[in-house]
Amino acid sequence: MALLFRRQPDDPARADNSRRVAALIREKLALGEDDAVTVSEIACGDPACGGAETFALVMRAGRKTEAVKFMKPMASVTDEDVAAAFAAAT
Repeated sequence: MALLFRRQPDDPARADNSRRVAALIREKLALGEDDAVTVSEIACGDPACGGAETFALVMRAGRKTEAVKFMKPMASVTDEDVAAAFAAAT
């Protein structure tokens, strides 16, 4: 059986960036303790995303999961990117 997904080695910088972006999202959306945010980075072949793109899922109690995509690596996502992504999603 072939491996479809390979686990990437633990990278403290990636984990820090994931927590940073999740915190920006939590702050922007004023999420509560029962709400969850996940942030992931995947390889991207599109030149517009600089080799990686970032996905965020927002799971709020009693609501459908919201997904947003940032066409850039996690380390490059800014507060302005988060504000624009969720302004467009609402």
